[in-house]
Amino acid sequence: MLFSYIKAKWINKLIIALLSFVFVVPAMAQSGDSGAMNLETMLIVVLSFVLIVSVLILVIGIYLVKIIKMILLEDKKQKAMQEGKVYVPQEEPSWWTKLMNKATDAVPVEEEETVMLDHNYDGIHELDNHLPPWWKWLFYASIVWGFAYLMVYHVFDALPLMHEEYAAVMEDAQQAREAMMALEGNNIDENNVELSTEPAILANGKAIYDRECVACHAPEGQGLIGPNFTDQYWIHGGSINDVFKVIKYGVPQKGMISWQSKLTPSDMRDVANYVLTFQGTIPQNPPAPKGPEGEEYIPSQTEEAPAEPAVEI
Repeated sequence: MLFSYIKAKWINKLIIALLSFVFVVPAMAQSGDSGAMNLETMLIVVLSFVLIVSVLILVIGIYLVKIIKMILLEDKKQKAMQEGKVYVPQEEPSWWTKLMNKATDAVPVEEEETVMLDHNYDGIHELDNHLPPWWKWLFYASIVWGFAYLMVYHVFDALPLMHEEYAAVMEDAQQAREAMMALEGNNIDENNVELSTEPAILANGKAIYDRECVACHAPEGQGLIGPNFTDQYWIHGGSINDVFKVIKYGVPQKGMISWQSKLTPSDMRDVANYVLTFQGTIPQNPPAPKGPEGEEYIPSQTEEAPAEPAVEI
C-alpha cells in the first residue's frame, strides 16, 4: 500500500538517467583523451555524481515525508472512526508562512495588547516589537564576516588587498600587452627604434603620412600648422628617437595629438623614418617652406644620417 503513493515512473526515470550518466560520461571522457581520464574530468564526474545522488536522496526524502504524513493521517481517521467520530484535519500553515513568521517574529494583530506600551500620542499607541530575527541574523553575520576579513586580509595576509590586486592585475595586463606586441613585432618604443631606409617601411610611412599628417605638415613636409621638416631645425630634437617620441606622445599644448592609441608601434616607426626623408629636400609645390623653428640638430658621429629612399615611393 505504501508504494501506491510513490511516483514509481518518475523514480525509475531518475535512476535510468543516473545510470546513463555514470556509464556514458566516463566513456566520453576516455574517447576524448585516448582512453585516459585526466584529473579534472574525473573531478567533474565525481562532483556531478554526488550532485545527482544528493538530488535523488532529497526527492526520495520528500516522498517519504509525504508518505509518513499520509500514514499518520490515515491512522487518525481510523481512530476517529472507531470512536464514532469524523476526523476533520486541521489546516496547517505552509512552510513559507512558518519561515516568514520565524524570520519576522511578528506579533499577530489579536495579540498586540501584549506588546503595547503606555505611551499615547493623540490616540496613537506604541508597540514594543522586537527587532526582526532576519535583521539580527544579518547583523551577527556581518560581525563574523568583518572578523574573518580582518584576519584574512590584514593579519595573515592570506589574500591581497584591493589596491594590491589592482596592481597585480595591471602588471599582468602589461606583461600580456608586451607579449602580444613582441609576438606581433610591435615591441618598438622611443628607446629602441632604429633608423631605416627599407622600401617597405618608407612606403607604409608615406601612406600613413599622406592620410594623417599632410593637413598640418603639407605633402612635401614644408609645414603648415606644424613645423617644417625639410630643414635641420627641430623643436623637440631631430633624431629618430625624438621624432618617434613626438609622434607617440604628441605635444598637446601645440595641437599635436598623441598617436599611440591610433597607430601601432611599427606604424609610428615607419612614419618617423619617412618624416626624416624630408630633410634637405626642396619642395616643388606650394606653399613655401616655413621658416626655421627650434634649434639646429646635428646628428652625432654614431648616428646614421637620414638617407633618401632607395626606391621611388
